[in-house]
Amino acid sequence: MASVAELKAAIDAAVQQISEAQLAVRGAAETLTGAQQSLAAALDGGASELVTTAQAAVAQGVQELEECLTITLAAVEQAQTYTATL
Repeated sequence: MASVAELKAAIDAAVQQISEAQLAVRGAAETLTGAQQSLAAALDGGASELVTTAQAAVAQGVQELEECLTITLAAVEQAQTYTATL
């Protein structure tokens, strides 16, 4: 069985990995938001259903990345709360 110190270190390492992933997700969300704005400008006035669908898909992607951040923030909080109880 792992010692408390080893368990805390393993949890801290996992939290660090999550933090690194969150940075990547934030970067992806920012890039996707920029792409969304570029797409909107390029397709401005386009009445095609395909244009609307493309814009909606990009918007959904941004929203899902934001949800990912929210979920992983909660996971980090729970992990840190757990290590505080050890």
